Amino acid sequence: MAKKEWGYYLPFNPVKEIRKPPISQHRKRRLSASEENLLMQQARKSRSHMLAAIIIFALETGMRLGEILQSSWNDIDNSIATIHATKNGESREVPLTKKAKKVIEKLPKNIATRKIFWNWNSVSSFQSTWQRLIKKTNISNLRFHDLRHEAISRLFEKGLNVMEVSTISGHKNLQVLKCYTHIKSSFLLTKINVKFT
Repeated sequence: MAKKEWGYYLPFNPVKEIRKPPISQHRKRRLSASEENLLMQQARKSRSHMLAAIIIFALETGMRLGEILQSSWNDIDNSIATIHATKNGESREVPLTKKAKKVIEKLPKNIATRKIFWNWNSVSSFQSTWQRLIKKTNISNLRFHDLRHEAISRLFEKGLNVMEVSTISGHKNLQVLKCYTHIKSSFLLTKINVKFT
């Protein structure tokens, strides 16, 4: 702009002086079996009857917290949950496992709202509940969003391919999907031994 439009003489290319931002390190947090058991034990002890259910639902669907909290009974049809308000602006359909469907069917309904997880009216109100839960479990460095990473990794471990998982997760960019996927080496070892022995 300075050189071509305004006629300023520039002795060097100023763009060369710009430093590239550091590449962000993506989280590689997986939920261990013992952590999951501890999480579920404490969640079931809490005053909120929905806390254990929302954790199971997140692990079974890979949905974002905001998507889960916005889900209503109107969005569930024949074991398919339709998410209307997504991060990328496009609606998507998420197949519900038998476990996911069973856990929400046991939840009490609220006559004032059609929302499934009506106990929380916003992401921030749920996050307060989550922080209290994590404090009681003494599990370190675990965010609710890590359950989405865990769910996506489990989908791959169940044998779903990239296109199938991205359809469920809603990722348009496969590079981003790769950042969400952390397949355990022990799983790969088992698979290799079964396949090649």
